[in-house]
Amino acid sequence: MASLFGHGLVAFTTSKVIDSKSNKLLLFLAIGSAILPDLDVLTFKFGISYSHPFGHRGFTHSILFAVLWSMLLTFIFGKTRKLIFAIILFLSTLSHGILDAMTSGGKGVGFFIPFDNSRYFFPFREIKVSPIGVEAFFSEWGLNVILSELKYIAMPCFIILAVLLLVRKSNYKH
Repeated sequence: MASLFGHGLVAFTTSKVIDSKSNKLLLFLAIGSAILPDLDVLTFKFGISYSHPFGHRGFTHSILFAVLWSMLLTFIFGKTRKLIFAIILFLSTLSHGILDAMTSGGKGVGFFIPFDNSRYFFPFREIKVSPIGVEAFFSEWGLNVILSELKYIAMPCFIILAVLLLVRKSNYKH
């Protein structure tokens, strides 16, 4: 998995690209939704194996989960501009599995669970897989994860946000 920092940054960027007026609640929900799928690591404590549909990188990383989760949050919190709200939350949630499918470790992502229990990776797998657990994160392994995320997540997000700011400022002047 990518770290919660990488997942959160992609959700922040997604929110700003789609909706320059995204309010604090939507931004918070988007970042939380991008991190949420990793709650499935708790299934290890219940003896659920990694490859089980509800195991790590299983259902909570699927497209169906992203649809259901974004619909639920939109129903509860989306007072106005529901379509924009739903799109941002869907893409933020889905981005979690997409980033995980680009990592150097694990057993793949179950994008199509419950319809297909296969796990997938993308051909690009340069993001270093993050260790599970806070203690393991504060190690040389964790440092390598942060450095890889700076290169493959933070820099692209920064470039996208910088270009977006320049385009919006240019459009504002006209």
